[in-house]
Amino acid sequence: MLKYNYTKEIVLLLIEILPDKCDFCGCCVGVCPEDAIELKEAEIKIIEELCTNCSKCVWSCPIEVLKFNRNGIEAAEL
Repeated sequence: MLKYNYTKEIVLLLIEILPDKCDFCGCCVGVCPEDAIELKEAEIKIIEELCTNCSKCVWSCPIEVLKFNRNGIEAAEL
């Protein structure tokens, strides 16, 4: 699914979260330069409109909950 980010460019979300694996440590939240990750107690999600697919969250996750998906993420998977 294509969408617009804040710069009005068409951006396909490429960061995938494996929610059953997350321990909600917040490492990804702290490194995201766009504040595009929302963490609430036992729930985590990427705010599509803010995410630039920089992958800093993927690199920072100590248990590999986030992964870069070259094919993009369907809205139903979020």
